[in-house]
Amino acid sequence: MIIKSKKFYSKRGMEMVQVAILVAIAIGLGMLFRERIGEFITATFDNLMNTEF
Repeated sequence: MIIKSKKFYSKRGMEMVQVAILVAIAIGLGMLFRERIGEFITATFDNLMNTEF
């Protein structure tokens, strides 16, 4: 007979694991596309600074 611990099957624990996985994916994508994101932000702010309101 296997005793199941409530700690491993709680919804709160699973939600924390899901959040941790999503954060890890976001950090990984940020590191992977770091140069492109920087270029995009720089170009966007340059365009905003060059416009006249």
